[in-house]
Amino acid sequence: MTPTQTLPATPQGLALAAHLLRAGQQVAIPTETVYGLAADACNDRAVAGIFAAKNRPAFNPLIVHVSDVATARKIAVMTPEAEALAAQFWPGPLTLVLPIQPDAGLSALVTAGLGSVAVRVPAHPVAHALLAQFGGPLAAPSANPSGQISPTRSEHVLAGLSGRIAAVIAAGPCTVGVESTIVEMTGPARLLRPGGIAIEAIESCLGHALLTAAPLEDAATARPTAPGQLASHYAPGAAVRLEAQARQGADDIWLGFGTECAGADLNLSPTGDLVEAAANLFDMLHQADALAQRNNTGTLGQIVVAPIPEIGLGRAINDRLRRAAAPRG
Repeated sequence: MTPTQTLPATPQGLALAAHLLRAGQQVAIPTETVYGLAADACNDRAVAGIFAAKNRPAFNPLIVHVSDVATARKIAVMTPEAEALAAQFWPGPLTLVLPIQPDAGLSALVTAGLGSVAVRVPAHPVAHALLAQFGGPLAAPSANPSGQISPTRSEHVLAGLSGRIAAVIAAGPCTVGVESTIVEMTGPARLLRPGGIAIEAIESCLGHALLTAAPLEDAATARPTAPGQLASHYAPGAAVRLEAQARQGADDIWLGFGTECAGADLNLSPTGDLVEAAANLFDMLHQADALAQRNNTGTLGQIVVAPIPEIGLGRAINDRLRRAAAPRG
C-alpha cells in the first residue's frame, strides 16, 4: 500500500497535485462543501480509480468540477434557466444536471452512460486555483468510502482513504459543510438533492417552484442521474435516530441543536444557527460515531439527533440525517 501524501495548500503543493492528476492519479481536494476525490474527468483509468478507491457503484454518476461558466458550456448544454442560475450562484455550492455536449470528451464513467452531466463551479479558492492550473474538468465525488460520512477535513479523508489515493490537499475545514444542491435541468427544473444553496433562493431566481425527486430506495435496481440520490447514504457505523429531544439510553450519543440541548454530547449550533449547523454536521457525525464506538459498556451505542427546522439549510441537513438514519442494505 503506497502512503497517501498530505500536500500543503501552497503554489508548490498545487503544482504537485496538478502533476499527479495529469498522471492519472486521484487527489482529494478541498471545496467549500466537502473534500472531493478528484481525477481527470476525460481519463477513463483515472475516473475508474475514483470508483475503486471509494468502492462506489459504477452506476452512480459523478459531478464534474470546472473553473468557470465558459468551460461548463463546453461540456454541457446550458439552457436559459441554467444560465440564470449559474450567473447568480456560480462559483458556489450548486450542481446543475444538463444535457451533455456531443463533443464533451468526458469519460463515460463520469456520466454512467447517461445523456446528461452534473457540473458545478466550486467557490473554494484552492479548488479554483487547482482547476486553473490543471487546465481541464475534474470529476470529484466526496472523498470518503461510498455511503459513509462525507469528509469536511483532510483528517476525515485520511481516516477513510489513506493508502488508496495519491494525495490530499490539506486546507482546513470546509466552510459550507454539506454537499451542493443538485438541480436537474434536462426538462422542467427538478430538485435532486438539497444542499448548500437554499431551495427558496433557487426558486426565487427561477421565478417558479422546483419539482422534486424522491430518494431511490433500492440500491440494487436504482439508476441515479446524479450523486446523493440513494435513500441510505452518509452513514456512520453507529445507528442514527432522529427527532430526539434527549438521550434515552445510557449508550446514546446525543447530537443537539439549539438552546434546549444543554446536556448534549455535541451541539451542531448552540444558538440554533443553521449555517453553523451545516458547517458542523459531518465533522460532528464523525465525532459522534467515534464516541458511540468507545462507550463504557463495550457495545456500539447509537447516535440520537435533536430536531432541525425544515427551512433553508435545514432542508439539506435533514436530508443528510434521514439518509444516515435509513435502513442499510
